[in-house]
Amino acid sequence: MADSTRRVATDVGGTFTDLVGFETRADGTIDIVTAKSDTTPPNFEEGVLNVLKKGGIEPESVSFMAHGTTVVINALTERKGVKVGLITTEGFRDVLEIARGNRPDFFNLHYEKPEVFVARHLRAEVPGRMTYRGEERAALDLSGVPAILDHFRAEGVEAVAICLLHAYANTAHEQAVVEEVRRLWPEVSVVASHQITREWREYERTNTTVLSAYVQPVAARYLGKLDAGLKAQGLAKSPYIMQSNCGVDSLEATSQVPINMVESGPASGFWGAAELGKLIGEKNILALDIGGTTAKCSLIEDGEVRIMTDYWIERSGKSAGYPIMVPVVDLVEIGNGGGSIAWVDDFKKLHVGPQSAGALPGPAAYGKGGTKATTTDANLWLGRINRDYFCGGEVEADMAATEAALKAVGDDLGVGVDEAAQGIVRIANNNMVNALKLVSLNRGHDTRDFTLLAFGGGGAMHAVALGQELQVKKVVVPAAASVFSAFGMMMSDLRRDYFVTQLVDLNDGAGANIEAIFAEAEATARATFEAEGVDPSEVKFLRYGKLRYQNQEHTTEVLLNGTVSDAELGQITRDFHEAYEREYTYRLDAPVEMVGIHLVARAEVGKLELKPAPLGDADATPAHKGQRQVDYALEGKHTADIYDGTKLAPGMKFDGPAIIEDPGTTIVIHPGNKVEIDAYRNTHIHVGGQS
Repeated sequence: MADSTRRVATDVGGTFTDLVGFETRADGTIDIVTAKSDTTPPNFEEGVLNVLKKGGIEPESVSFMAHGTTVVINALTERKGVKVGLITTEGFRDVLEIARGNRPDFFNLHYEKPEVFVARHLRAEVPGRMTYRGEERAALDLSGVPAILDHFRAEGVEAVAICLLHAYANTAHEQAVVEEVRRLWPEVSVVASHQITREWREYERTNTTVLSAYVQPVAARYLGKLDAGLKAQGLAKSPYIMQSNCGVDSLEATSQVPINMVESGPASGFWGAAELGKLIGEKNILALDIGGTTAKCSLIEDGEVRIMTDYWIERSGKSAGYPIMVPVVDLVEIGNGGGSIAWVDDFKKLHVGPQSAGALPGPAAYGKGGTKATTTDANLWLGRINRDYFCGGEVEADMAATEAALKAVGDDLGVGVDEAAQGIVRIANNNMVNALKLVSLNRGHDTRDFTLLAFGGGGAMHAVALGQELQVKKVVVPAAASVFSAFGMMMSDLRRDYFVTQLVDLNDGAGANIEAIFAEAEATARATFEAEGVDPSEVKFLRYGKLRYQNQEHTTEVLLNGTVSDAELGQITRDFHEAYEREYTYRLDAPVEMVGIHLVARAEVGKLELKPAPLGDADATPAHKGQRQVDYALEGKHTADIYDGTKLAPGMKFDGPAIIEDPGTTIVIHPGNKVEIDAYRNTHIHVGGQS
């Protein structure tokens, strides 16, 4: 391998494990390998090894590997973590039980709060108190810790979560408890809140610490087995692990605080969208990821993915869910994917999702016993998916089962099979448009300024219809769209986010105070990176301020440029007013204060650099494979040209109506659209025919 460098990314999903491999040769050319293999729960590492084998990649030939997994979110949602004991400040053992008054159905007198992850008899207290400014109000008393741990042992506790009041402001008490627990019980898994976040909000911080402890042994075992399996086959260096903040981190660091990879799959896809947008000159992106069960979307402005810490799992119309205060890509997720089930309610109204047919039995067309119509069945019946090339030709479409499932929906609605299929596609599209509006129009952004970039197995199927509804500049479907989340990992930096809460009024002298907070966080970041072998000079920083109008509850994040001094406070205030008005449509004549900082620390660790290929002949005839009737739902039936996606080359152009088919996805191009293939083999679709 002296004349080439190979980088690999694997992404474990609920149904498939994806692989993208890049081999950069000495002459600068890049060979790309993609593969899919079945996910293998509960031994997910076997699926990773299988997909490497299927892609023909020997681990010993890999110089850099990144890995994303659903193991954390699965352990949480399926309640497959370990028994946790919580140690907190005296008087605060019931913080988890009290929670927040954010119940979704507020007038339901029978509402029950979500069950906490730690039973009350496993929540212990220690005396001692810090103030919100980090000053010691009462000395810490560790004399009761031995008895607490004896009780935990007797109850079969496997992980200890430690969260003390105001530890975000001063970690001394919390660190002392951690050291005492490790001294008395070296074998137990220990997670403390300051290791995860330095933000305030006691309930959210406590719940985050508990959930991290809950999954820590599970994640550590999985990552350990994965690392051992790869190294046994010759991988020279442990893989980097994709985080929810759109960066990768070391396997060792992730094993200690695994909650940071709770949304690693979606994060990598959206980061890939941002990086690809920069390559093609489109820095304002609406990113859409449609899989088998869900559709996720995020807005990327000026090339930057928005990261937030107000993240909740299992939140629904009937449950408040559980907060996780870690940096997660800002996304909206809905239960609309290829496997989403269509159903008719008692008022003869058609719905699609959130229920899903899953992998088994799956859509009726799979022929695995599914009897309920899904979005995939509707697309297949309407000719948008090729029945003779279903799942890349690997599955024979069961058209009889598809017709029966759609007929059942049609009978409930009093319409025929064709109308039922059209209705399912239109309802699914409407659901996805509403989700895209939540991250764009509802936050003051004009979708006409954005490019819609769609990926995932189902993204390209619906992208043009959504783009036309939102009047976006154009629609882009990336090459290898079905494994794009794995591609995103190859574009990611080693990244850590640091949040520190400290109230600062923006008046004279505040600049030096704010600068000191950033300087301390940057020194911590450099030391952490250096301990892992990263040259501190290679670490780059982005600074954000979390600001609010005085006495308001929540903050708005503002990008800060360079060193903070009193001279910059006026501009920081003006930037806050502008950002606040864009999101909430008004501004106040009120004092502004900084609640805390958000520092992003990045370092490159094998990031892939793509090079454009020369544009060739515009004639797409070599990729043309025939024609067929396609029902476009709103535009009716048209004879569409069918193109082989694997044969489309840079520079080729053609017009809709058309369908592009490759083994991983199908791109539906509507009448009036113009298509061109760029230098990176991405498909650009100009909606409305505008080029």
